Amino acid sequence: MADTDSIPETKEFHLGIPQTAEPFPLKGCHHLDWGMKNRLSHIFSPKSGRTVMLAVDHGYFMGPTSGLERIDVTINPLLGYADTLMCTRGVLRSITPPTFNKGVVLRASGGPSILKELSDENIAVSIEDALRLNAAAVAVQVFIGGEFETRSIHNMTRLVDEGNRYGVPVLGVTAVGKQLVRDAKYMRLATRMCAELGAAYVKTYFVSEGFETVTAGCPVPIVIAGGKKMPEAEALTMAFQAVDQGAAGVDMGRNIFQSEAPIAMIQAVRKVVHEHMPPNEAYEYYRSLKAK
Repeated sequence: MADTDSIPETKEFHLGIPQTAEPFPLKGCHHLDWGMKNRLSHIFSPKSGRTVMLAVDHGYFMGPTSGLERIDVTINPLLGYADTLMCTRGVLRSITPPTFNKGVVLRASGGPSILKELSDENIAVSIEDALRLNAAAVAVQVFIGGEFETRSIHNMTRLVDEGNRYGVPVLGVTAVGKQLVRDAKYMRLATRMCAELGAAYVKTYFVSEGFETVTAGCPVPIVIAGGKKMPEAEALTMAFQAVDQGAAGVDMGRNIFQSEAPIAMIQAVRKVVHEHMPPNEAYEYYRSLKAK
């Protein structure tokens, strides 16, 4: 029996202070379960509401891409500067330090290589394995307008159902094939479909005309893909324009790990995304870090 005589009298009920619950600020995610919100807070900075995702999942269909030949050498030194790591379970288990304590977005779809029709993907990772790997989210490619459009949508909705069961958000990745036009009209269609069918957030490409209509028409956060390698000043400008027009961050790979100074570049990208630093200042910041 507890010694009831030694228990202090309860009195600090703060009767004059109404109970409050901290709101979850991420666009379109207010009514998600606590576990979903907690996982998303490991992806998006609670302070800025944005994210710098480091994308290194290219090998799942491209093999050892330039800059990713030795992930342990080229990518692990960048992990301290990323908000989130987007990778495959193979890379996570074999190379990524288990001391990495930020969000992991796990590539969960796959199948064909660059030698085949890329839209012919299936779910390649179970939700149980994603939980075993402590993933903050799972990512699935959606090929709107592609040959296997319906299958890719069903891949996503199956993962959404399983993710809702276990509290794991799904990132819908809008793929753009060679036959599809990269314009705002297409991006509005693809991102809205992903959001309507349950994606917690969406990855798409930045377009120079009308991108603000893409983010406005999507009820969940959008992050932009970095795409092919471009000069550092151009990549920083693209990131700035995207967040300035409503994007919640970037999922950048080649424009970071293929840069002449990857550590300097990821820090400059962070300045743009989280502090809204103008691209010309961010480029000078990159150059100053590169020179050290």
